Amino acid sequence: MYAIVALSGRQYKVEAGQEIYVNRLAAAKDEKVEFDKVLLVDNDGDVKVGSPYVDGVTVKAIVLDDSCKGKKVIVFKKKRRKGYQKKNGHRQYLSLIKIESIG
Repeated sequence: MYAIVALSGRQYKVEAGQEIYVNRLAAAKDEKVEFDKVLLVDNDGDVKVGSPYVDGVTVKAIVLDDSCKGKKVIVFKKKRRKGYQKKNGHRQYLSLIKIESIG
């Protein structure tokens, strides 16, 4: 059984027991969270597609870590023949969540 969930502007395919990194949530470590923006649910071939969300289906998860950092993203700007170069970068904050159940 899997579901496609909309979390903070992105869509994730999740299954029970799966650990995924998502954009930082407002929840603290070891806090339980529920997501009700479920776009699709597949239960062994029985597919339910929402318009836009499937009614009565929620995904329950627990926050394992709320202060992870993603890979470094380098931002490099240059204007040719002008002597202008600017190098900058950042690391996005992420939350690690574990999907407990879909139902």
